[in-house]
Amino acid sequence: MDLRRIGNPPAGIGRAPGLRSDTYPAPGLARMIMVSMKTAIATFLLAGALAAQTNSKSPLIATSQGFFNFAKNNVLRSADKIPEDLWSFRPTPEVRTIAQMFAHIADAQYEFCGMASEGKTVDKGIEKTAKTKAEIVAALKDAFGYCDAAYAKMTDASAVETVPAFGQKATRIGIMDFNITHTYEHYGNLVTYMRIKGIVPPSSESRR
Repeated sequence: MDLRRIGNPPAGIGRAPGLRSDTYPAPGLARMIMVSMKTAIATFLLAGALAAQTNSKSPLIATSQGFFNFAKNNVLRSADKIPEDLWSFRPTPEVRTIAQMFAHIADAQYEFCGMASEGKTVDKGIEKTAKTKAEIVAALKDAFGYCDAAYAKMTDASAVETVPAFGQKATRIGIMDFNITHTYEHYGNLVTYMRIKGIVPPSSESRR
């Protein structure tokens, strides 16, 4: 697909009568899509290259750990960037506050990496007990450290072993990958919170 033409209808296809001119993305949106795709591809390639350079593990484990490090660093840098007076902010009453979001991410590290490492979830109850920014940031660092340790002891053989996970069986490395997905899901929430408050997310700083 030629993304430079995404702002126009496909060649040879006219607009149906009454179809609004904004049915196809505007050129500005096309550029944003192109930048996002390039960033995603660059992140994927960089994670693989970084893992190969800094990790003695096999590509199976090193690539997963490389993506985990990206997620971890974006979350920790977000925690550092958001001032404590905003940690009680929530866009609507139905969703978590910024503090609760960070605490939830911390709890999830123990849940997923516990399944992968110990074959069971580990409940630290951080979202229920940690209240201040200092407490939550310390808990976040400990939680990410727990997952770092899980990667450190993982071997090619143990990575593909299956363990109980949410009522079914999953490989240890698959659970670690799912943890990355979950972490990025909530980093995406934090990105929205930061944008609302005029804060540039860590993952966008280089494109300012």
